[in-house]
Amino acid sequence: MLALSLVGWGMLAWIAFDMGHPLAQLTMPMSSAWHLDNLLAVWCMWAVMMAAMMLPSALPMVLAFVALCRRNGETARSRSFVAAYLLVWFAFSMVATGLQWVLQAAGWVNPMIVSTSATLTGVLLLVAGAYQFSPLKHICLANCRTPMGFLIGEWRGGTSGAFVMGLRHGLFCLGCCWALMALLFVGGVMNLAWIAALSIAVAIEKLMPHGQHLATLLGLGLIGAGVLRLYSVAG
Repeated sequence: MLALSLVGWGMLAWIAFDMGHPLAQLTMPMSSAWHLDNLLAVWCMWAVMMAAMMLPSALPMVLAFVALCRRNGETARSRSFVAAYLLVWFAFSMVATGLQWVLQAAGWVNPMIVSTSATLTGVLLLVAGAYQFSPLKHICLANCRTPMGFLIGEWRGGTSGAFVMGLRHGLFCLGCCWALMALLFVGGVMNLAWIAALSIAVAIEKLMPHGQHLATLLGLGLIGAGVLRLYSVAG
């Protein structure tokens, strides 16, 4: 999983530092008149980015699942679990790709998916900040922060059961992080520092002791930034 994440980060760095390459150009269509190759390239970029960002924070859950499977001599089930987890984020990547096209067609993001609208930026920051305090966020974060609790409560037998467990964990993870991932439309997907900052925030709130307190502080900071951004528009 760490190797896959590193490969993903390597591909993102290559795109960011070699934007003139024909393949990199496919991920940055200059207008909303996308061709099929643009659509596939943009989706692949989002899928690789989600895998690079989310796999490290899912590692404790996967290691706990593997440990339980080993006791029963069913280590192969872990591949089904991880595949289902990634499937959730690949599906999210399809939604993100469609949203990117809509925002580009509206003129609200540039080809590097950086927001060109102060209103959009402010709204995304406010939504992400407010979501940090929502009951759904708290439920999803609690499930992500307690691997053994999730596995015991959601345990299912067989390879298909492992797949369902991976899907459910992926959905909890998506429920926890989708609003933060939406902030990629603020800083852009070619901004490695921005991507890394979001990845670190996700990892800390999911993995570190008292990480839920970071979620609270992050929410307050995002709300403040969103209010300031919208105030600048109104002014």
